[in-house]
Amino acid sequence: MFIINAKIRTENGKSASRRLRLKNKFPAIIYGIKETTALSIELEHDVIMNMQNQNNFYSEALSILLNGKEIKVKIQAVQRHPFKKRFYHIDFIRI
Repeated sequence: MFIINAKIRTENGKSASRRLRLKNKFPAIIYGIKETTALSIELEHDVIMNMQNQNNFYSEALSILLNGKEIKVKIQAVQRHPFKKRFYHIDFIRI
């Protein structure tokens, strides 16, 4: 099982996402059945790039550690840069 450390995003929007990407991070969101509110989070780009090179990253359940709390998720959607090896955004769904 993959374990991902994340932080809650305090700023939302296009310019906030650009500032994150300049810091080698990128935005993501967790939504799902159990809770009605979505969580905006930020992830370390290099950590996720290393994980996604391993088998079963996209098909397995993942654990996101957020403020000491573990959230079980699966990847719902991934947005990437058209020609660079960069993530723009990932949508996670709770399971």
